[in-house]
Amino acid sequence: MNITEIRKLIKLIQSSDITEIEVSEGESSIRISRQGNVTPVALTAPQAAIAPAAVPVQKAETASNEGNDEHIVKSPMVGTFYLAPSPDSEPFVKEGDSIKKGETLCVIEAMKLMNEIEAEYTGTVDKILVDNATPLEYGQPIFVITPA
Repeated sequence: MNITEIRKLIKLIQSSDITEIEVSEGESSIRISRQGNVTPVALTAPQAAIAPAAVPVQKAETASNEGNDEHIVKSPMVGTFYLAPSPDSEPFVKEGDSIKKGETLCVIEAMKLMNEIEAEYTGTVDKILVDNATPLEYGQPIFVITPA
């Protein structure tokens, strides 16, 4: 099973009422779930290895609160949220930090690929709504930012 087929399965889940799918092909199998309790995605392929690759930078969705200057940054994908590029590194941002448009806010790991999430505007990080190394759902709020 290649990455293109896996992406098609993810799109199928996102665009339908299906909450979980498991596909086996030879000795490879994959299970994708979008339930409230996140089920780890398992991929087994004894002959194949998937290595992290350079991925295009993802833009996070933002939503403005009615009558409020704060914007909520939402996850553009399902994955695992990381505040720093590695466990022993400083976080990209902390609450109260000033950020500039294009600055990296966090990394979301999806299917062994690290996707950097950039700020869409200059502002201040008011709140970080997710703990480090926790699973994210598509559209889940992750930051509250007040634009400058």
